[in-house]
Amino acid sequence: MSSSPAAVKAGDAPSDGQSETPTRSDVLQRQRDEFGGFSWGADAFGWLVAVGIATLLTALLAATGAAVGPTQADTADATDNATTIGIAGGVALLVILLIAYYCGGYVAGRMARFNGPRQGIGVWLIGLIVTIALAAAGALLGAEYNVLSQLNLPRIPVDEGSLTTGGLIALAAVVIGTLVAALAGGKAGTHFHRKVDKVGQA
Repeated sequence: MSSSPAAVKAGDAPSDGQSETPTRSDVLQRQRDEFGGFSWGADAFGWLVAVGIATLLTALLAATGAAVGPTQADTADATDNATTIGIAGGVALLVILLIAYYCGGYVAGRMARFNGPRQGIGVWLIGLIVTIALAAAGALLGAEYNVLSQLNLPRIPVDEGSLTTGGLIALAAVVIGTLVAALAGGKAGTHFHRKVDKVGQA
């Protein structure tokens, strides 16, 4: 006497040779394998967001500095104040770049869904490659081809011809800081998708 379908337990494998229904975690892993890795389209949009935010914040900072900047009546104090303003400006620029690359990494991670920190690295790499390429074009073809300089976009406040010890420290701070910020932003960008996935598994 053959058993009825109702007698087959839910956990038993089907007798017709078909595979079991994949679990939610299996589906997510397949999606990650298929669509994970660098998403250069999302990373490019993230870099554009980073450039836009950095430009906007730099313009706001410049406007604020022009509006509330102190007037120098005593020329003896002018040099000290100029040095202080220069250091403060460098720190402010670093903060702006950190915010910009965090936002760029977040956008790329949110768009790509998977591998958020990797998308942050992609945003940072695009920014680095574009900066080096335009700087090289400016050095080889003339300063008018350095688009970053012509558009007055955020850049390291160091003269290209004289990298001092302070300039090298500023360069390292910008390079490492923007990388860490982009990584953190990319990870935060995928956090929303992980929350959605947890709800789907419930």
